[in-house]
Amino acid sequence: MDITNLNQLAPFVTKDGSEIRELLAYRNSGIRCQSLAEARVPAGGSTQEHYHVRAEEIYYITHGRGRMRIEGETRAVRAGDAIAIPPGRRHKLWNSGRAVLRLLCCCAPAYEHDDTILTEPTAAALACRRRTAGAAHERQPARGRQPRLRNAA
Repeated sequence: MDITNLNQLAPFVTKDGSEIRELLAYRNSGIRCQSLAEARVPAGGSTQEHYHVRAEEIYYITHGRGRMRIEGETRAVRAGDAIAIPPGRRHKLWNSGRAVLRLLCCCAPAYEHDDTILTEPTAAALACRRRTAGAAHERQPARGRQPRLRNAA
């Protein structure tokens, strides 16, 4: 018999940026075809939009409230709501409350990083783009001004 306790599990961060504690999966039990985890999204935070090639998911909100987008549809969600996410559907979850948003995530087959495809840039990628754009802007002469040229002599 496999029994785990949420309070005794170490959290880790998934590819979409969620902090999760994996309750049951093939990695820690006799379960082979699915996984169950608790995810937490801080107040004002969100997951990165993503989809899963193979896995279907069920999100069950246990604490807090937020907004859930699947493909182009966005709806308010709160404790007690269950959300079905078919494979291949882009989805994102925002915490719109003042407390940590907590939810259970059931994936079948079990969650794997390599089954998660990010569909929006990461914060690090956005910061890199801003730095690159800023550096390119600094190299361009101001509008109406010619770059200074050194005398060859």
